[in-house]
This record gives sequence, structure tokens and C-alpha cells, in this order.
Amino acid sequence: MSNILITGCCGFIGYHLTKKLINFKNTKIIGVDSLNRYYSIKLKKDRLKKIKKKNFLFLKKDLSNKKECEEIISEHKPNIIFHLAAQPGVTYSFTNPESYIKNNILATNNIVKTIKKNNYKVKKFIFCSSSSVYGPQKEYPIKEISKLNPINPYAKTKKKCERLIIRNFSKNKNIKDCIILRLFTVYGPYGRPDMLILKLFSALEKKKKISLYNFGNYLRDFTYIDDVVNVFIKILKKKIKNKIKIFNVCGSRPIKVLNIIKLIKKITKRNLDYNLLPRRKGEVNKTHGSNKKLKQILNLKKFTSFDDGITKTYNWYKNYKYKKNLIY
Repeated sequence: MSNILITGCCGFIGYHLTKKLINFKNTKIIGVDSLNRYYSIKLKKDRLKKIKKKNFLFLKKDLSNKKECEEIISEHKPNIIFHLAAQPGVTYSFTNPESYIKNNILATNNIVKTIKKNNYKVKKFIFCSSSSVYGPQKEYPIKEISKLNPINPYAKTKKKCERLIIRNFSKNKNIKDCIILRLFTVYGPYGRPDMLILKLFSALEKKKKISLYNFGNYLRDFTYIDDVVNVFIKILKKKIKNKIKIFNVCGSRPIKVLNIIKLIKKITKRNLDYNLLPRRKGEVNKTHGSNKKLKQILNLKKFTSFDDGITKTYNWYKNYKYKKNLIY
């Protein structure tokens, strides 16, 4: 019997992972989420409704609270941990950096120190990091060995979390496998309403003008949510040789924002009105990761093309009844 702890289970990625894992035999899923107000709680609760099953236990807890964190782990003793909970968002991290210290660094530190202090045995500890830790680079595609160069508070907290995990778990005999996944711009159904794709669909629906920064010339390495979950599942089943392994999770095919606008017009047969504005503070001009290491270790053949992924996302958006939940 596997006791699987998923932090951030009502978040975008956590929801999709939980939805997949609750169908596995001989598993008990403990889902933890603080349901914070960074974006619509109604959307998070709607996700939660779709993952409730007999083998799923939901706990509304705050991992930055040391006592609550210790109680969760001591009571349920998970042997597999997916640590996805975090305060996301680049721009917001400049206006409210305290939230990132609390929900990213402090929460991660509480989990790590609780496991270490009590000598809990964990088969797999999987941490959800971000491509933001790389910041601007001189060479692309970015490899896992590239120097980290975070340029915003969000990215800096993710780098700090990685360091906490590596420092505490690299020589910990009770942690069998520890995997750090650096995700590149994840999108798909039930996505975060503060991210570009759903903001574009919402603007199209409401016939509102949307702002495109860096004059629409940002290049982003988009990764479809099903591919991300597939990576999680494969890692769950795979024996990793090294104690701590770091992977980029990306399609490795960056697309320019202005080309996304053209593709949306092709899919929807509608024009999207937009303003072109300068680059925002803390954002990089380009993300483009290498997924060769991931494909080799996990025997992955291919990632979902952006054309297919955005079409699937739009088809979901059209049929989603509660579009008010997607307003950011």
C-alpha cells in the first residue's frame, strides 16, 4: 500500500496529478492545500470536487505552519511525496515577496526538516521547481547543468527550495530517490487564470483588448499538462540510480507570443485585439529547455505539439460552465 502525499492538490498541476493517481490500485492519496486567494478559490474548489474518492483524503492545511506540517507527516507517514504547493507568479513576487518566502521557502523547509528530524522513510520525494531558476542564458536549449541565474523573487525562492532539498536529502539514507523537476510554462484544461493562454481565451470571450509584453516577442517553451503528469507517473515507477536527480520538463519547442495569437485566430476563427508593450521587470525574453536527459532516462518518445495542446485547451474552455472562475 502506497501512502502518497500531494501538496498543492487543488492547484493546476496538483489537481491533474491527483486525478490520475486516485485511479491507481493500492494507493491512499493525502491531498493538502491551503486554498489561498492568489486566484479564484472557486476554481480550486471545482477541481477538488472532481478528485474526491474513497482513497483520497483532503486536508486544508498551511504547510508554512510548522505544527500543521508535522502533524500531516507524522499522522499519515507518506512513503511517496509530491511537493507541488507553492506561491506562483513572477510579477506578483515583486509586490508581495513575503508570500513567496512563506509559501515556498518556509513550507519546503518545514517538510524537509520534519522528515529529517523524525527519520521518516520516503521512497520518493519529487519536488516541483521551475525553469525560472535559470533566468536569462547565453546558450540554448538550457541544460540541467546550466548555471542558475534567477532574476525575480519567485525564481529565487525556487532556487532556495532546491538547495534546501539537496542539502538535507543528498546524504539522508531514509530518502531513497529525490527528484527535482524544473517545469517550463505548463498549460492546459483547468489551468491557472493568471497565465497567458487562459488570459487570451478570456479576452477573446469578453472581446477585451489584452496587453502583450516585450511587444509580443517573448519566446516560451510551453509544456502541455498531460505530458507533465506522464513524467510524474514514469518517475514514480522508475528506479533512479543517482540519489538526487534534476530534470527539465519541457516540449523543447519554444513559440513566440505573436505566433500564438495567429494560432488562436486559426482555431477560433476570431480576431483578438491587443496592445504591444515593453518587457516587464523580472521576465526573460526566452525560455527554451533541453529535454534530452528526461527522454533518455524515462524512455519518452515525444511531447504534445503546441497546436494539439492549445486546441484541446480551447475545446475545454468553450465547454467549461464556470468561466467566472477563470477571471484573474
